[in-house]
Amino acid sequence: MMNNTLHIISNDLLSEYLKKVPKGLNHAFEALKDAEISTDSFSFYTSVSSVYSSKIEGEAIELDSYIKHKKFGIEFSPDYTRKIDDLYDAYSFAKVNELNNETIAQAHSLLSKNILTKNRQGKYRLQNMYVSTPDGRIEYVAASPFELEAEMEKFYTDLTLLLKTEMSIEEAFFYASMIHLVFVKIHPWNDGNGRSARLYEKWFLAEKLGYKAWFIQSEKMYYNQHQTYYSNIRLLGFEYPTLDYNKALPFLLMLPCSVLNG
Repeated sequence: MMNNTLHIISNDLLSEYLKKVPKGLNHAFEALKDAEISTDSFSFYTSVSSVYSSKIEGEAIELDSYIKHKKFGIEFSPDYTRKIDDLYDAYSFAKVNELNNETIAQAHSLLSKNILTKNRQGKYRLQNMYVSTPDGRIEYVAASPFELEAEMEKFYTDLTLLLKTEMSIEEAFFYASMIHLVFVKIHPWNDGNGRSARLYEKWFLAEKLGYKAWFIQSEKMYYNQHQTYYSNIRLLGFEYPTLDYNKALPFLLMLPCSVLNG
């Protein structure tokens, strides 16, 4: 499918993925439904997404506390909740807007409101970017700022094509995971790349499969298996120019498992 037209989002593994993706994905997806605790002004699963995507990035927030804050108005220290509130706003924005280059930048501006200065929100970084381990070792060198704009142009060209292409539910999950992986490997923002990539993955699924995609607890699974999550991302290589997306299958198979095991 589209071997000659995609520029950066590889589909070389699609055939192998379709053989290995667990059975029952469509049935499990169709069975998804909103939580009873959700209301017109409060979404339980948006809270789950926001809390666990933030916890992956080291935020000390608990779901129970955040629900008390968001649904019942119980006050906590602003430092405890503000970044999660910003990410909640980005998810809420995504639910009512189409996925494209402009809305991707707007969503980043929302989720990075208390992470970056205003002039860096929704703007590409201008310097080299290194991903470090907690003990300070460099584990990944992202795309250089000199190639960043060209790489993102390829990304948006592929995204536009994929959004217009009819595909099965399994193919939609494959490309959603690839969007997540390619974006986080380009690493275009100064900060908030992981939060963004996990949002865009789900946003793409919602565009292709409908509103039930927002009920998937992928961020929670990624957090609960965060060592595996990061290990699978690292499998591709140390530097952006030499990444091997043929090693991406373990990562790609995580997303459907978050539905089947959720």
